[in-house]
Amino acid sequence: SSHEHKLNFKKSKEVCLSYIQDAMLQKQWKRAAEFLTFYTESLEKDFSTQYMGPSEMIWRIGTEILCHHSHSSMKEFNSFTEQMKTLGVKRYLKVCLEHAFHLLCNGLIDEAYQNLSLAESWRFGEQTAIQDKEMKLIQAYRGLLDYYSWSKQKTILLEHGQDGFEDLSVEQEMHSCFRKAAVNLKEIIKIPGVWDLFVKCYVDLLEFYGDHNEARQVLNEYAYNSKFPANPNAHVYLYQFLKRHGESKKSLISALKILHDIAPSHELMIDFNTMLQKSKKRKKRRLGLEVIFAALDYAGWKENVKAWSCLARQVKQIVISEKHLDWIKQEWNSRKDWWPAFHFSRYLAKRNWQENESLSYEKAVVAGILLGKDCKYFKYVSHQGCKAQVKRFRTLKKFVNKHNPVYLRISG
Repeated sequence: SSHEHKLNFKKSKEVCLSYIQDAMLQKQWKRAAEFLTFYTESLEKDFSTQYMGPSEMIWRIGTEILCHHSHSSMKEFNSFTEQMKTLGVKRYLKVCLEHAFHLLCNGLIDEAYQNLSLAESWRFGEQTAIQDKEMKLIQAYRGLLDYYSWSKQKTILLEHGQDGFEDLSVEQEMHSCFRKAAVNLKEIIKIPGVWDLFVKCYVDLLEFYGDHNEARQVLNEYAYNSKFPANPNAHVYLYQFLKRHGESKKSLISALKILHDIAPSHELMIDFNTMLQKSKKRKKRRLGLEVIFAALDYAGWKENVKAWSCLARQVKQIVISEKHLDWIKQEWNSRKDWWPAFHFSRYLAKRNWQENESLSYEKAVVAGILLGKDCKYFKYVSHQGCKAQVKRFRTLKKFVNKHNPVYLRISG
């Protein structure tokens, strides 16, 4: 019956798709291409096919196969992509954008630019308005390539100085690229989203031409506008801009405080801790201790000598002055159940000593204060240091033994 035929046909298509998926997962690109050919041929005979499904799958699967197939060429990829553009107007701009990415990945920058320019001039009734976001992306990436051209012209101009007609033509070309790039980059970063690369390029353009107020406004908007998603990089870019322009410590600390709240493991937490420790305000020094403890909660910081040095210096200062021991106690209370195994095991003591003496010293300072003179990490490292007749390890051992009562007060 007709109904039974449709069911069998649908089942055979699903089986064919599963074969394609299996071949792709096993990186058998030739086999995947053969099954895709069968699948495409079967669709031509299927009059019940829905509009959206098949063309999307053929585009996605076909692109992946052509990107990895050993015998595929750029000519074949371009031909396939052009066919996909005509297969469904609802995906036309998405296919154009992906085509441009592929050209860029293969170093064909001029071809990618031309592809984006053609896509930008595309019009198809109501679809043009519906695909407004995709069109903005097309324009934004074209702006990015204009920025790339501007950057190249800028390098030529800076290397050869400003003499002769040739340099004048370079400068004119550079300004032309600037205008085109600025217009498109400015538009895309108005839309709430993550636009890191576009923002960096636009700010670079503005800074080069001395428009620092506009650059600051763009970065503030990107970092603080509640409509944009929380993004650590937004605060990094703002901090770097403020630092470049010699802004006050208060402004720098304010930018890094929000970065700390979003990404406590960010590498800039070293800078943040250093600034806070230099402050005369007790509240900021307290925050500095919190910042460095929080950073060392993450595995990526386990062997960061600077971080351990910052923590060792601050806890030593507190122990010597015997002021604010409650700061250490508060931080240690939430960590004393897992930091010993995470940071201060005998295994880590041996490995740290063999690989990095400075790291083992800074960690031993912290271990001795937090866990006392009987801590496995401290005992092993201080013993090896004294055995190797390194003076600072003998001093360390005396310091920890002298202040062991502090450990008792911290462990409470």
